[in-house]
Amino acid sequence: MTTRFLMNETEPGAYAAMLGLEKYLATTGIAPLHHELIRIRASQINGCAFCVNKHSIDALNSGETTQRLLLLPVWRESPQFTEEERIILAMTEEITLISEKGLTDETYEKALATFGLNGTAQLIMAVNIINAWDRIGITTRRIPGQ
Repeated sequence: MTTRFLMNETEPGAYAAMLGLEKYLATTGIAPLHHELIRIRASQINGCAFCVNKHSIDALNSGETTQRLLLLPVWRESPQFTEEERIILAMTEEITLISEKGLTDETYEKALATFGLNGTAQLIMAVNIINAWDRIGITTRRIPGQ
């Protein structure tokens, strides 16, 4: 497998727009480790090896444990994740797998009760942004570690 092209070189304006969304995310109240959990879990579901690799390294460098990263695909069966993280991961999966059922009312209501309206909106944006990055990474065949 070889990379087809690098979006930042071929379409720098589009890439800059995506980076603008990342700058927005940096202004939100989403904890850095929670943001990495969103990125990794969505990328696992989407099958973006480049993003799983990149964000797993970022999470480890930010203090995440290897055990929790290994358990991320089975978070429902793992007591290592907090209730807040469980809501975030449920949102991530439901939004990423939008064609299955989308963000359920139950998960949405839990998010509102825990994070408020603005926090819930920020989490929805975070999930949507990594899904866009995954689609770029997969379609351009980004290679992990490059």
